[in-house]
Amino acid sequence: MLQYDNSAFYFFALSFLTIYLVPSWISILSRVYVALFAKDEAIGAIKRTTAEQKKVDELKKDSKGLGTLFKSRGFVINLGITLFLSIIFIWLALSVSSDGEVNSFDPYHILEIDPASDMKAIKKAYRSMSLQYHPDKNPGNRVAESKFMMISKAYESLTDEQARENYEKYGNPDGKQSLEVSIGLPDFLLDTDNRNLVLMVYLVIMVGVIPFCVWSYYSDSSKFGEKDVMYDTYSWYHHTLNEHTLIKSLPEILSGSAEFRKRNVPKTAKDKEDIGQLMSLVKTQMQKPKFNHPVCVKGNVLMHAHLLRQSEKVTNPMLVDDLKYMLSVSTSLVDAMISVCQHQDSIQTAQHCIEFGQLVTQAMWVKDSPLLQLPHFTTEEIKHCDTGRGKASNVSEYRQVPEEHKKGMANFSEEQKADVAKYLKMFPDVTVETKVYVDDDEDDKVYEGDLCNVAVTITRNNLEKGEKAGLVHAPHFPFPKQEAWWIFLGTKEGKIISIEKVGNPDRVFKHDIKFLAPRQGDYEFDLYVMSNAYVGIDQKQKVKLTTMDNSALPEYKIHPADAELDDEPTLFEEMLNANIEQDSDDDDSDDEEETSAKDAIAPKSGADLKKEQLKKARQQTDDSDSDSEAEEVYADK
Repeated sequence: MLQYDNSAFYFFALSFLTIYLVPSWISILSRVYVALFAKDEAIGAIKRTTAEQKKVDELKKDSKGLGTLFKSRGFVINLGITLFLSIIFIWLALSVSSDGEVNSFDPYHILEIDPASDMKAIKKAYRSMSLQYHPDKNPGNRVAESKFMMISKAYESLTDEQARENYEKYGNPDGKQSLEVSIGLPDFLLDTDNRNLVLMVYLVIMVGVIPFCVWSYYSDSSKFGEKDVMYDTYSWYHHTLNEHTLIKSLPEILSGSAEFRKRNVPKTAKDKEDIGQLMSLVKTQMQKPKFNHPVCVKGNVLMHAHLLRQSEKVTNPMLVDDLKYMLSVSTSLVDAMISVCQHQDSIQTAQHCIEFGQLVTQAMWVKDSPLLQLPHFTTEEIKHCDTGRGKASNVSEYRQVPEEHKKGMANFSEEQKADVAKYLKMFPDVTVETKVYVDDDEDDKVYEGDLCNVAVTITRNNLEKGEKAGLVHAPHFPFPKQEAWWIFLGTKEGKIISIEKVGNPDRVFKHDIKFLAPRQGDYEFDLYVMSNAYVGIDQKQKVKLTTMDNSALPEYKIHPADAELDDEPTLFEEMLNANIEQDSDDDDSDDEEETSAKDAIAPKSGADLKKEQLKKARQQTDDSDSDSEAEEVYADK
C-alpha cells in the first residue's frame, strides 16, 4: 500500500526549492557583481568631457557599492525570501544525508529485528508489535492502522515460503512489481495530534496566501500598458493632448502622469514651503497652470527647475529624489505621449513632444539657444556667438566656423577648449536620403493601391567607418541615454502616416516606411527626422509621389497550370469526399438489402410488374428521341 515517505518528501522539496533558488541566486549574485566589479561602460558612467564628471560620479555612487543594492525594495525582499528558503534547503539536504533512502519494503526494518534473526525472534516481534498497533487498541488512528497492515505483511513475507521467495527475488512479497510508489509527504501529517494545525495551515495557504499573491500580481500588472506606462497615464494624455498643445504646456501634462500621483503629494509643511520657494525662481518661465492639483503643481515646478538648470537650488533631499525619479521615467512617458499623438493623428503635437524630450535631456527651455548644449557654455558665452564674424545660431553652424573665428571661449582654459572640440566631433551630423519604390515591380511607376515603400537612409557623417553611436552627451540629465532618431511621414494636412523611433547605432542605417498608394494624382508628403536628445539638428524633407490609374495595368492572366491546381481538391477535401462516398455506399447497400428483404418477404404483384415495364418503355423512348435530336442538330451544322 502507499505510504507517506519522509525521504521522498525531502527529495521533492529540494527539487521544488531549486526551481526558485537557482535563478534567484543568479540574479542576486549578478547584481552584486555589477555593484562591486562592473566596468564604468556597463552602467553608462562614461566621461567624454569634464562637464560630465559630476554625472559620472553620481552614476557610480548610485550603481556601485553594496549599499546601493539595499536601496531597492525588490532586491531586499527577494534576498530575504532567498535566504529563508536557502536555510530550509540546507536543512533538507542534511536530512537526506542522514535519512536519504527512499522508503522501500524491508520486513526486518518494519519488525525492528536483525536480518539474521531466527523464526522464534520473528514470531515474538510480530506478536509484540501486532498487539501494540492493533486497530482495536487504536481506534481512529490511521497511523497505527497503516503500521499494523505493514507488520502483517512483513510477518507474512518472512514466514510464508512463496512470499519470502518473492521478497528475496523481487524485494516485495507480492512478487515482481511494475513500479514502486510512495507519497512524497512527511508522515507527521497523519498524526492525529497535528490534524488541526495541518488543516489551519492548509486553509491559510489556499484561502489566504495564494489568492492574495494572485490578486497582488494581477492588480499591479493590470495597471500597466505598453512601454511600462500606466493605463491611467495614457488616459490622462488622451484627455490633455490635442492638436493645439504647445511645448510650454507639456511639463504640466507630464507632471499629471499616474506614475507621480502618490510620490508627488506634498507630505509635510516643509515640502510645501520648499515648493513655494522654488516656484518663485521659475514662475516667470512657466505657462499659466491649468490644473491646481498639488501633484501637478509640485511636478510642474520640479520639471521647470530642471529645464531652467535651477535643480542645484533644490536642497530638500526628498524633492531631489522626486525630481530624479521623474527624469528616470521621462523618456518612456514622452514616448507614450508620442504614441497618443499618433493615435490622435496630430503630427504637430508629436513634433512638440519630441522637441520636449530633447529639452528634458539637455536641461533647456524653449527660448534657450541650441549653443547651450556646448560644454561649459552659458548665456554669457552665447551672447558673443550671436554677432560679428563667425556668427552661429546652433551647434552645426558653430562647428563649421574656423577655429580661429570661434567665439565664446576667450575665458576658457585649455581643458575646456579641448572639451568643446571633443563635443563638436561627437555631435551628430547626419545626411538623409529617400527613395520611393514598389517592391518587386518591373518599373518605377506607382499605381493606385500599390504597397509603396519610402526607404530612408541616414548617414552619420561624424562617425568613422565601423564606428557606432554611443551615449548622448547630456551632463544635466542624470541617467545614460542612447542616441536614437524619430522618423515619421505625414501629409500636408498634418495627418500621420507612420512614426517610429529607430535606435540603430550604425554609421549608416536604413528605415522603411510602407503604406498603400492613394488614388491617382500628384502628392507631396513631409518626412521628419528628429533626434531624441539633441536640439537643433532636426531635418524635414519633401517626398513626392505620383500615382497612376491602376486600370492602365495589363490584365493579369492566370496560367492554365495554375488554374488546374486551383481546381484540384485539397487533402482535406479528398478525405471528406472519401468519407461521404463511404457513407453513401453504406446507405445504398442498406437500401438494397432492405429492398431485397422486402422482395423476399412480399413478392411483387402482377400490377406492379406491369407498371415497371411501362416505365422502362418510356425511358427507352426518351433516349431515342434525344439521340435523334442530337443527330438533327449536328446535320444542321
